[in-house]
Amino acid sequence: MAVESIQLEKIRFDPRKSFKIFSPRLRNKFFWHYHPEMELVYVEADAGIRHVGRHISTYTKSDLVLIGGNVPHLNFDYRLRSEYHQIVIQLRMDFLGGAVAVAPELEDVARLFGDAQYGISFFGETKEEVARILRRLDGFSSLEQLVQLIEVFEILALSNQGNYLNSDLEGRRFVLKDKVRMGAVYEYIDGHYDKDPDVNVVARKVNLTTAAFCRYFKRQTNMTFTAFVNQYRIERAKNLLMQGHNVGETCYAVGLDSLSYFNKLFKELAGENPSDFRALWGMG
Repeated sequence: MAVESIQLEKIRFDPRKSFKIFSPRLRNKFFWHYHPEMELVYVEADAGIRHVGRHISTYTKSDLVLIGGNVPHLNFDYRLRSEYHQIVIQLRMDFLGGAVAVAPELEDVARLFGDAQYGISFFGETKEEVARILRRLDGFSSLEQLVQLIEVFEILALSNQGNYLNSDLEGRRFVLKDKVRMGAVYEYIDGHYDKDPDVNVVARKVNLTTAAFCRYFKRQTNMTFTAFVNQYRIERAKNLLMQGHNVGETCYAVGLDSLSYFNKLFKELAGENPSDFRALWGMG
């Protein structure tokens, strides 16, 4: 059986521009990928999944994430059911030439670009202010767009409304060193979390013994296979609850057949009961 690798996205730029602005629509494709270019993603949707490096979590209503070069990530519109809008900014690797590194006026932006290797999710007024700028970029000339993007990065650099999505860079290094296996593993988990994922099956899929796969997976994710699947289930459960599904149907939809166990697992991983979580998002 062929093993799918994490995909290298080859980005093509207009030769007259140092950045690319577009609105991809890939919600029916599991696109676990990386590219050398830095990327800023803004998406408006009812509820979705962010998967950047080792980090997996849920966003609701909108998300703004800065992703460094060669950081593996899943498309933010994967499995979105309702209508959504997405704006993606990709920067050439030589964006602004050497100015970011040497211009004192861009010192904060240079630090931001370095920190982007962890993946940074922004919230609050920062997210709203940047979203307002991104929404109107289409109406500007290329030079005006560049000026606006520098302003965006300055806003992000000075903001205290950002969360690092990964605590270290080991996951990125490990995935990029071994590009073949983890794409296949994540795709298997995504396709089977609502059934009964079998560690023996996924081990064979990536041509490892079960024992060797368990060691490999623990090194990659800092979690056991079972713990990772359960976390993935709970993130999917959050997504369903925020879309209005009730607790019972959500439990079964993510592959668990015991409501009491689902409640216990959800509280352990999310910090609250699923019914309280659902009520928090106005679904009670």
